[in-house]
Amino acid sequence: MNWQTQAANSHYQTAVAIGRELTAGRVQEAQAGLQELIDALGRSERRALKSQLTRLMAHIIKWQTQPENRSRSWLASIHGARVEIKDIQDETPSLTDDIIRSIWNSCFDLAKEQAEAEMDQATNIDALTWDEVFVADYRIGSNETN
Repeated sequence: MNWQTQAANSHYQTAVAIGRELTAGRVQEAQAGLQELIDALGRSERRALKSQLTRLMAHIIKWQTQPENRSRSWLASIHGARVEIKDIQDETPSLTDDIIRSIWNSCFDLAKEQAEAEMDQATNIDALTWDEVFVADYRIGSNETN
């Protein structure tokens, strides 16, 4: 069985195939499938982390670039992405803050590109800090974080 292809196509079907291998007594084949499934799930979680970090950064870039357009929707997106990132890290402890730092620049580049496309304008923001992304308390009103 080509476990890599199977795991790339369907995690569920891979688990079912591993079960069949175990039932048939082919433990080594099942172990190979299980390892590939574990690897595929790890890659999937890492992609989810990158996606949420990019989403979070894009909204912060928009927040900083277009203060006149700040909305509760942007706040909800910032909060939601932070929660999703924390959940991903809780579920996959190997996705540490160091992993986030290792993908930081590529996520920022994608986020800036995405934000500029959504705003239909360029931004002069060249970087975001950890505090801007994960700590700052964004609010609408007199106590807004800029």
